[in-house]
Amino acid sequence: MNAGVRRLLIGLALITLLTTVGTCGYMLLEHMRFEDALFMTVITITTVGYGEVKPLDTAGSVFTIGLILTGVGTAYYVLAAVTEMVVGGQLRELLGKNVMMRKIQHLSGHVIVCGYGRFGRVVVDELRRHRTTLVVIENDPGKESILIQTGELYILGSALEESTLEQAGITSAGEIVIATASDPDNVFIALSARSKNPRIRIHARAESDIGLKHLELAGVDQAISSYHWSAVRIANAIARPSVVDFLDLLLPGLRPEEFGLEEVRVSEESILAGRTVAALEHEGGRIRIVALKRGSEAMKLVPEPQTEIRPGDLFVAIGSRPSLQRLAERLGK
Repeated sequence: MNAGVRRLLIGLALITLLTTVGTCGYMLLEHMRFEDALFMTVITITTVGYGEVKPLDTAGSVFTIGLILTGVGTAYYVLAAVTEMVVGGQLRELLGKNVMMRKIQHLSGHVIVCGYGRFGRVVVDELRRHRTTLVVIENDPGKESILIQTGELYILGSALEESTLEQAGITSAGEIVIATASDPDNVFIALSARSKNPRIRIHARAESDIGLKHLELAGVDQAISSYHWSAVRIANAIARPSVVDFLDLLLPGLRPEEFGLEEVRVSEESILAGRTVAALEHEGGRIRIVALKRGSEAMKLVPEPQTEIRPGDLFVAIGSRPSLQRLAERLGK
């Protein structure tokens, strides 16, 4: 809690205490009714000057003097705290965070990204490109300004704390990406996430071979060794440069995004249900269906052209990005 909010809460607590003491004091000393005592207390603290509810005796007058001296000072203290928050933008920031927390509480099937370092930032950028709803958990307050600029939903705290995961909506999330630079932390977060949501898919980064094994033992769905994949790519760039150049065409950020490799699912309401793969490719323009997954069956590479499209089928297609976008819209998802 920052200093401005703390000052405001202290001031409000003092005002509440003084109002209670003043009301009780007038009821005991002047035998006023509750509503009259409360009214007398409020006009005394705020120095409105409406006049006394009834003539006061000596004890009541002395009590009123003390209430004025303490109440006016407290009222100015609260006013100064509110002014500081408004001028400093703290009130706007506080209200903005409350709105963001309400949005997070209503999310379902979203992705949680733990860690907004170099690795996590690439994950977030790619998910944003695919318009995926996500929540970032970051422990470093220094990165908050960057997260605000990107417009992402975020929680400032440690993913090692179960309360932080709960604030990010772990129980209703569909997937979680654990991208911190510590293998023990990643294993602990994976175990916590699984205990909170047994159905969630977990993707985690590993910094070492032993960390990779521990993540697999922890039940992570996909454990990735970043240094391993970087080394493999460099080796392939030497041994199979043409293949790597081809794959680079499909990876955003490495080449102009003219081509892509995407997955699309056929919805129950799709107008293309019952058509064949060949018809789909012919009508879609610059696309090719390279894989098909149907129900619990194993994924088939390069399905036969006469294969009939059914609701629920998952296609992997390669082609120009505008054509892939049109294909996704026609299939229904």
